[in-house]
Amino acid sequence: MNFSGYEIFSLSLSIVILIGIKLMSSPKTAMQGNRLGAIAMLAAIVLVLVYNEIISLPILWIAMVLGGIIGYVLAVKVAMIQMPQMVSLLNGLGGGASALVALVLIFDGNAQTGFFSQFSSQLALAVGGVTFSGSLIAAAKLDRRLHQQPITFKGHSFFTLTCLVILVLLIIVGAIVVNFESITTITLIILLLSLAYGILFAIRVGGADMPITISLLNSYSGLAAAICGWAIAEPLLVSVGAIVGASGIILTQIMCKAMNRPLSDVLNGSTLTAVSNNGQDKVQTEKSLQQPEVEEQEMDPVCLLKNSKKVIVVPGYGMALAQAQHQVKRLADILESEDKDVSFAIHPVAGRMPGHMNVLLAEVDIPYEKLKEMDEVNPEFIETDVAIVIGACDVVNPAAISAEGTPIYGMPILRVDEAKNVIVCNLDTKPGYSGVENPLYQQPNVLLLLGNATETIEQLADGLESSRS
Repeated sequence: MNFSGYEIFSLSLSIVILIGIKLMSSPKTAMQGNRLGAIAMLAAIVLVLVYNEIISLPILWIAMVLGGIIGYVLAVKVAMIQMPQMVSLLNGLGGGASALVALVLIFDGNAQTGFFSQFSSQLALAVGGVTFSGSLIAAAKLDRRLHQQPITFKGHSFFTLTCLVILVLLIIVGAIVVNFESITTITLIILLLSLAYGILFAIRVGGADMPITISLLNSYSGLAAAICGWAIAEPLLVSVGAIVGASGIILTQIMCKAMNRPLSDVLNGSTLTAVSNNGQDKVQTEKSLQQPEVEEQEMDPVCLLKNSKKVIVVPGYGMALAQAQHQVKRLADILESEDKDVSFAIHPVAGRMPGHMNVLLAEVDIPYEKLKEMDEVNPEFIETDVAIVIGACDVVNPAAISAEGTPIYGMPILRVDEAKNVIVCNLDTKPGYSGVENPLYQQPNVLLLLGNATETIEQLADGLESSRS
């Protein structure tokens, strides 16, 4: 089989993108992988323009330059706490771009006709539309512009299923019909229904399940691009889109496995219905960090840390919200300077996107070797002197083990409850997004330091430094 120079270059760029994705699987090489992938994508765009002899259109180069500038500005200005929203927005833009290409193909009288081309175009439009609207809803939820709890209404499942069935039927009909006016009407209906379906499925996903939703939408954006590639007979677009789609769906499966729940439950919002935890009362006690009572002196957090040998820090979304990663780094440095064994326990779905905690901790130069995944770190809690929970609730909630019938029952958790002592630096004792009360707060070996994590962690660090003198 003979390959043209274009096909060889296309294959080479696809391999480079795969290498970039592989490098991004580790925080150590993630930056290199990201840059390599970006360069490969730019080269792919230029290659397609040159090969198709459309480099003489100034508007294309102007659009690329403007897009590059806008992307750079957004990337530089976005705070780490806003990174999940940014990722979701980029997923949406990818889906929207595919939908626009599909519209051009459908309405272009000079475009190739035939069942396969028409079917691919209509399918790309539908998947791109769903990705666009669904990603915007996800970004709005992550940015607290929409309520983060699942939003449902009467007949929600019926409307969602009906919308999907009609979409499938119209895509098939749109591939068969040859009358331009009929195609136009069908196409516009498909566009509207796909946007509506994206809203319907994304709006009833809870904030805690957003890591899974973002991964799925990322997969959709790649799928939409690959389908567009089939429609325009562009193998490079098919290849790159398939890579993105496959990586997104693999990550989605990993996230679902980590939460021990099927994807269908996540998407219909059934996993996050607010419930009570078998009538357990909320914790009302809050111990003072500044002036512990004499009889509780041994539970003074500074004394606990001072006398500890092994400490595990468990970061959660509350740490991201308080932007307390810098204080966490300072506390870890102080503990390590006193020869304490300090590590960080990372739950796969902690935060609002895959790897959220890894990104925040890497921002303050916490070594990757100190970040331990759930399966690795769980056996260590039983021999841990102090576990410090920072803004995490559901991922450390023992109710996931014992409270049958609750939304998180069966979800693997970080076994903080097995540590000798636990310091909880959360804003309050309210349930997480699951709505399930956390019995961890009632254990006798747990000390609650409620309030903004930036302040409570800073106080812990100041207390340790003061105790040196």
